[in-house]
Amino acid sequence: MRRTRILTAVLALAAGLLAGTPSALAAPAAQDVSISADSYTWQNARIDGGGFVPGIVFNRKEKNLAYARTDIGGAYRWQQASKTWTPLLDSVGWDEWGHTGVVSLASDSVDPDKVYAAVGTYTNGWDPTNGAVMRSSDRGASWQKADLPFKLGGNMPGRGMGERLAVDPNRNSVLYLGAPSGKGLWRSTDSGASWSQVANFPNVGNYVQDPSDTSGYASDNQGIVWVTFDESTGTSGNATRTIYVGVADKDNAVYRSTDAGATWSRVAGQPTGYLAHKGVLDAANGFLYLAYSDKGGPYDGGKGQLWRYATASGTWTNISPVAEADTYYGFAGLTVDRQKPGTVMATAYSSWWPDTQIFRSTDSGGTWTKAWDYTSYPDRANRYTMDVSSSPWLTWGANPSPPEQTPKLGWMTEALEIDPFDSNRMMYGTGATVYGTEDLTKWDSGSQFTIRPMVRGLEETAVNDLASPPSGAPLLSALGDIGGFRHTDLTKVPSMMFTQPNFTSTTSLDYAESSPNTVVRVGDLDSGPHIAFSTDNGANWFAGTDPSGVSGGGTVAAAADGSRFVWSPAGTGVQYATGFGSSWQASSGIPSGAIVESDRVDPKTFYGFKSGKFYVSSDGGVSFTASAATGLPSGDSVRFKALPGGKGDVWLAGGATDGAYGLWHSTDGGASFTRLSNVEQADAIGFGKAAPGASYQTLYTSAKIAGVRGIFRSTDKGATWTRVNDDAHQWGWTGAAITGDPRVYGRVYVATNGRGVIYGETADGGSTDPDPDPDPDPDPTPTGACAVTYKVTNQWSGGFQADVQLSNTGSSAWSGWSLGWSFADGQRITQAWNAEHTQSGSAVTARNVGWNGNVAAGSSVSFGFTGNWAGTNARPAAFKLGEQTCTVS
Repeated sequence: MRRTRILTAVLALAAGLLAGTPSALAAPAAQDVSISADSYTWQNARIDGGGFVPGIVFNRKEKNLAYARTDIGGAYRWQQASKTWTPLLDSVGWDEWGHTGVVSLASDSVDPDKVYAAVGTYTNGWDPTNGAVMRSSDRGASWQKADLPFKLGGNMPGRGMGERLAVDPNRNSVLYLGAPSGKGLWRSTDSGASWSQVANFPNVGNYVQDPSDTSGYASDNQGIVWVTFDESTGTSGNATRTIYVGVADKDNAVYRSTDAGATWSRVAGQPTGYLAHKGVLDAANGFLYLAYSDKGGPYDGGKGQLWRYATASGTWTNISPVAEADTYYGFAGLTVDRQKPGTVMATAYSSWWPDTQIFRSTDSGGTWTKAWDYTSYPDRANRYTMDVSSSPWLTWGANPSPPEQTPKLGWMTEALEIDPFDSNRMMYGTGATVYGTEDLTKWDSGSQFTIRPMVRGLEETAVNDLASPPSGAPLLSALGDIGGFRHTDLTKVPSMMFTQPNFTSTTSLDYAESSPNTVVRVGDLDSGPHIAFSTDNGANWFAGTDPSGVSGGGTVAAAADGSRFVWSPAGTGVQYATGFGSSWQASSGIPSGAIVESDRVDPKTFYGFKSGKFYVSSDGGVSFTASAATGLPSGDSVRFKALPGGKGDVWLAGGATDGAYGLWHSTDGGASFTRLSNVEQADAIGFGKAAPGASYQTLYTSAKIAGVRGIFRSTDKGATWTRVNDDAHQWGWTGAAITGDPRVYGRVYVATNGRGVIYGETADGGSTDPDPDPDPDPDPTPTGACAVTYKVTNQWSGGFQADVQLSNTGSSAWSGWSLGWSFADGQRITQAWNAEHTQSGSAVTARNVGWNGNVAAGSSVSFGFTGNWAGTNARPAAFKLGEQTCTVS
């Protein structure tokens, strides 16, 4: 959704992580560091999407060549054979992390091998570097860069407008770029290698979202927002004569040149009072279509209009599909069908409630139809069906009241494109995914077309915390915007985000080291509790109670045995509770805002850090005492962890370049720390399974060692280090969290700020099996009585989600289980979690996975699944455990 993610990493960075002059550091001995990377393979723990996609660009010359841009997660190229996206900017390194924000993309319609990306995340001081234009002659496989003398804002207000970058369709050595911040219009005549300002362009823009914002984020001039060529006014090899440019100025939004950019003038007769988010030309009919909003987006917008400009006659026509008085949204997404001139579509991008709207016209905007209409309020009739079985979490686990539906058609729908070679294919971006259809023309025939996620491979979450417990699911994540997930299989999309409650962003999570079924998470929520607990390894959750004054998640720690918790929320001081947080008490001796962690052996020992001081509690968080340790980082850009299995063994990473910065180790519970002289800078520390023959767990860090930034591994307690990533796999900023896997040597999970959870596997003794649990018993035969509760927890058109609880009501434990049933109405399971399933016709068998096969007498186990249905969706009438019939409730 991206309301909360704007500052995910910025505050730490602005505090000095990447600014200032490096302090003098002792040079590590050469033998202490191995710079050559180990042989690692890297991929995402699949979530599929998770962030705002403000731009989709199809090449106009080559079929199936398309690109997508994200606001903080880089750029992607479509792979038609697999129908997946390939990331293109993973090579962006730590020092230029802002170049993972893509403000605009351009695909060359003369030479399809060429693609350009205008990059930069913030135009204010949050981003330490200026923007740049990246250019590639191999479709993004490799890049060259032209630095710009100003910043670009891929994650700034107005980022859904565009495209700001455009290639001349007749003379492809000529490109234009619209700049923000009053920097004007820029041009390159050498295929993006160098750029100069178009000195005579008359308007640099004047619209700002909020002039009172002193941070410079909402108060920046949104500038020049799109460039569109009229290809009919040029010939091959000669510069296109007519160029239209959109400007963030409500009174003067559209300019034109008719002499290849030599002179410019305001287009006469244009509407005023609005910003033109998009300008799309239908050269076949001679129409320039414009989508207008009263705000810059991507969240805001209360009124809007659609207009058509006849390029030959200069006539302006208001073609808005609804009266201005009836709009409560602005228009932004805009596209034409190149195969069927006269077909145009637009989106109501800022219609948050009850849903976004998509409009379609087949007569150049003369008449319109909508993707959905009210029948009798609040009931809706949809021209589409939605199939989110590949990304079932897109329902948000919601059960809204009409007229809202789940899954939603979308929000922040500023990107909308009909495939120029296929009238049936359309893609559009939302705040959470890329949706698309391959039977769009059913819209015109009156039958329903199908919308599905078209997002696999595009991973765009900002990761705040990670945990890999010693049993249960291999990965738990705390994410911005979509809360977080429990991955039982890294190669599959989890069925649902963390719910009950749904935090907008999860800021911290922890599990009890000796009882990993006990998990706690904290996060941000506009209204409601800020803490939640799980007793089944994160599969299900229940909300805790907030102490007075809590305004945000902060950090949280679980005692080693799960008997108590220490919480440092935003808005109030550090708190402790026994049990599951029904009653909190203030901890003494530790300042508000401290980072808290637990010892992984002693359930009464907790640790804290704030402003250069380390704190220790030996009474379960009741009171803390400041350690005498000195020389630690003075700021709060610090992350520390206690080693599983080692009482008082603590590692601390962090700092800033204008002070202490590095990696520290304590073996006496934080009473003293020793800095590792061979680590220049470090920002996160984690532990994983020890290497074969090693006695100490493997260390992983996002760090700078021997002058090189990267992801490093040590198998000898930090004495030597090996870089495990390479220059092609850097992912910008990776300082939020890192952890190894306690069950698989060499596997490391890396938090990124916009590229999701990356995990790496080593060829040196590591497993490539993403599910380390042993294979389930193929035919478990438990004895004794059983009971089943079957519940449909969510249902939408054509799809549903169900939870099953299987209880051992007998007198002896099960060492494995296999539950069978039949669907009466032809339902088909599409994905299951916490169980392996097979289905033949209507018959289904669900078997335990390795970690949940043992079920004691009187205990139960739960699993769930998503499926398809049509007509009716009756629950199964009978369940059998092996050959035994279970009671059903």
